[in-house]
Amino acid sequence: MTEFVSVVLSEHDGRAIARGPQPARIATLLLSRPPTNALTRQVCRELAEAAEEVGRLDDVCAVIVFGGHEIFSAGADMPELQTLDAAEADEAARVCQQAVDALAAVPKPTVAAITGYALGAGLTLALAADWRVSGDNVKFGATEILAGLVPAGSGAGRLAGAVGDSKAKDMVFSGRFVDAREALELGLIDQMVAPDGVYDAAATWAGRFLDYTPAALRAAKASFG
Repeated sequence: MTEFVSVVLSEHDGRAIARGPQPARIATLLLSRPPTNALTRQVCRELAEAAEEVGRLDDVCAVIVFGGHEIFSAGADMPELQTLDAAEADEAARVCQQAVDALAAVPKPTVAAITGYALGAGLTLALAADWRVSGDNVKFGATEILAGLVPAGSGAGRLAGAVGDSKAKDMVFSGRFVDAREALELGLIDQMVAPDGVYDAAATWAGRFLDYTPAALRAAKASFG
């Protein structure tokens, strides 16, 4: 039983996986830790376990990661971090990195459906997906420096991979917020929609892959290294 992350499986249009007997499904990793979906150690452990679970499901062709209709994730849970000693803080960073790596390693197309805010480690988590769909009112930020920290693990590298070194350094060094329109121009997101349409847009994006076998999609994703 998980507390903060659930796996929701849905059939889509009743179509069958190509050359297979079972209906194709989209899996949603639903993060629910109100009010900000802050990433505690427990949330990160559950995210990693959920990502590994959907990766093993043969009838799942695509995965959406969604923080609900209010907020994707405001990043690391600062009240928790402030209670940790140095060794515990290192462990928290390692667990967070495991969650990001587990999402990136899902052997299926993945789409982040982003509402509200994607900040700090929450932004890094979104960057671990293959594509990102956001509402037109979303704020993004590599905000760790505002707390005297730097992006943990692969955060800066993933951001640079999406927007280039110069823009990534601007965001990381300043901690400034980026609105959805600028995020689209930078290549940080792939589609911008009305706030109420974020999940549906992500589902449409993921639904494009339902006519292909998971094995073919796995091989195609692996070809990118």
